[in-house]
Amino acid sequence: MAGPVVAGAVILKSLDFSEDIDDSKKLTPKKRDKAYLEIMSKAVVGIGIVDEKTIDRINIYRATIKAMEIAIANLNMAPEYVIVDGKMRLSTKCPLKCIIRGDSESLSIAAASIIAKVTRDRMMLKYHDEYPQYGFDKHKGYGTKTHKLALQEHGPSPIHRFSFRPVKESTL
Repeated sequence: MAGPVVAGAVILKSLDFSEDIDDSKKLTPKKRDKAYLEIMSKAVVGIGIVDEKTIDRINIYRATIKAMEIAIANLNMAPEYVIVDGKMRLSTKCPLKCIIRGDSESLSIAAASIIAKVTRDRMMLKYHDEYPQYGFDKHKGYGTKTHKLALQEHGPSPIHRFSFRPVKESTL
């Protein structure tokens, strides 16, 4: 309900990791942070960020595709092929393969999901410093009960996604 959508792209230079590389949602924040550091040292990484105003303008699906395309463009080398989590059709010159639940099936997708999640979580911690009344340090902008209550009490912040129903309803 708040903050940007963030995508990661990785080209792994090694498949040998000492940390767990798995779906970012399955790892604790501490494990994600350790995995993030190892991925950054063993991969070429690109990050794509699309802000909440763009999400509101073009919708979350298209914003996610845009973030993925930006992440790929931000790699400092061209990938030979792209594998994507889900059924997202990206504009890319190289071969594309979509894998449903890819972050559980592909080491590359799992690594990219960790990069994206840690990057976004760190951004939301900075937003928490700016807007502490929303509790972004706890829920990272997702639609939890606590976040919805804070939204009802304080109204939306500048980083809320006004096209999302709970945010829109809080402005009525």
